Amino acid sequence: AVGRPVIQGLGGARVQVMEDRLSSMDVSVTSGDHATTVEPFIANSVEVLKGPATLLYGNGSVGGVVDVHTGRIPHGQLGDTFSGKITAQGSDNGDQHAVAARLDGEGEGFAWHFDGFDRRSTNYDIPGETESDALIAAEEANGEDHDEEASPGFLPGSHFSADGGAIGFSFTGENWFSGVAVSQLNALYGLPGGHGHHDEEENDEDHEDEDHEDEEGFETPILDMEQTRVDIEMGRTGPLFSGNNGAMNRFGSTIESVNLRLGFNDYEHSEIEPNGEVATLFKNEAFEARLEFVHALADAKHVWGLQFAEREFSVSGEEAFVPPVDSENAGIFWLSERDLNIISLEMGLRLENVKHTPEGAAKKDFTALAGSAGAIYPINDEFTLTANFGYAERAPVGEELFSNGPHLATGRFEIGTASLDKETVFRTDLILGWARDNVEATLNAYYASFSDFIYQNPNGMIDDELPVFIWEQADATFQGLDGEVRWNAIEVANGSLELRGFFDVIRASLDTSTEKKLPLIPPNRIGLSATQRWGAIALTLEAMRVGEQDEIPSYELPTKSFTDLGAHLEWQPTLANGQEITVFLRGDNLSDAEQRYHTSFIKDLAPQPGRTVTLGMRYQF
Repeated sequence: AVGRPVIQGLGGARVQVMEDRLSSMDVSVTSGDHATTVEPFIANSVEVLKGPATLLYGNGSVGGVVDVHTGRIPHGQLGDTFSGKITAQGSDNGDQHAVAARLDGEGEGFAWHFDGFDRRSTNYDIPGETESDALIAAEEANGEDHDEEASPGFLPGSHFSADGGAIGFSFTGENWFSGVAVSQLNALYGLPGGHGHHDEEENDEDHEDEDHEDEEGFETPILDMEQTRVDIEMGRTGPLFSGNNGAMNRFGSTIESVNLRLGFNDYEHSEIEPNGEVATLFKNEAFEARLEFVHALADAKHVWGLQFAEREFSVSGEEAFVPPVDSENAGIFWLSERDLNIISLEMGLRLENVKHTPEGAAKKDFTALAGSAGAIYPINDEFTLTANFGYAERAPVGEELFSNGPHLATGRFEIGTASLDKETVFRTDLILGWARDNVEATLNAYYASFSDFIYQNPNGMIDDELPVFIWEQADATFQGLDGEVRWNAIEVANGSLELRGFFDVIRASLDTSTEKKLPLIPPNRIGLSATQRWGAIALTLEAMRVGEQDEIPSYELPTKSFTDLGAHLEWQPTLANGQEITVFLRGDNLSDAEQRYHTSFIKDLAPQPGRTVTLGMRYQF
């Protein structure tokens, strides 16, 4: 039910997840068992930003920015029209089902939007043991007996349900709009892995909520989450000033657009024990605002802006490992794109101030600077070289500074360090692109050198029956190579064939006298897919080999390799009046292989789903 993106080995606070250019304003960075509040089923598109463009949204986004565009505030560009979409699908593994629908309309001077979604699943089936071979071996080496009953063929605590929706409207004009959207999200999901336990003696006891108890006596806590969010947006395109003379007109006539975004968020979730008691309560009240101007010249475009965010974050209860913290972030940014005949340049700067005020402790204040430059150079008709260079300072987040308590999601007793300094990084990306006829290929090499990289380090102590980890700093490097090749429009079997291959390799190291490796680093991957199209029918077969990850620190267990096989069959007939319908049948993990993601804290206790078949439909009018 949860997961945050990992980009080239970086995740957590170093990758920002956004909804319509504002933060998701949840608490998913705080812990690996906290879900993001972005619902992909209602998204118009998902944008991944790297390089200078990330400075539009934050200094700390050294890994990248993932922005989900929902269209919940209509911009008044549809004309006098009415449109809608509906998606429905169901899967055999875990009895999953999901449905989402949206309606968008516009009349004279007014536009509106509705959407709603519902997703549900029981515990999903797994092909092997709940515990990994590495964990079983470690338990046996410590003289512990492996409990075979802990592997019932499904993953206890993997059930979930989520529902919500939004309503939005805008007043519109020829070159302006002003709108508001109110959205609600509710989720209830199990917490597998270190949270759960099996107790035959408690199997027959009554519980306040049947959702807390899985099958055959397996009990896991649940997380009950609610978010209400209000978004306001105003925008205008075209010259802001009119007139024939004066400096104001000469400057103002080049302002291409201006946009103001405001977001208000009320979030809370309860972590509820199997007996129905609320063990921990998280609350996050947040506000965010950003103002952007796009200044266009003949050969360049500049984006200027201001951003401000504040949040009141609190945790109470048995597992309150972080004290209440009030945080403020104020930033000013500039991004420029310029065409210099052959070379295209992109440059950005951002300065921001971050303040954390914890309850009962001294305030922490950081001023952080970031700058980035990129260039695109077409070497000849076939080859293009792209280079990005960046420097960024990231202020520590509250969890890194002030944690002090047991954190069951990670299986650690975490202790923050209030004296942490800013984390800095110099990053270089070189991308070589090649295109000839219907073949395209890219090769991307990157290197990131961190000073005062913030990470968790064990001190060898045990507290509350958990190993103690302290937030510390040391120099670190991330380097990697990834590539992709596509061969399109190959005439085969009276149809068109598309081939795609890719690979990625990541290496990360820590400059300390003890540990040299960093945890949660993705293993090597290589994949191949083929899509054959016959008119309205398309068949895709794909295979990905995920390598073993044994380049690990002493406190982490290795992860075995696996092969992921999938297939996707799609039928999209031609309909009249701009209507589109797609019926699809998808198979995931067709070989029913045991799969564990090394980027997960609970990968040794929670494998990925086994073979899953999904039937679905999408309709748009």
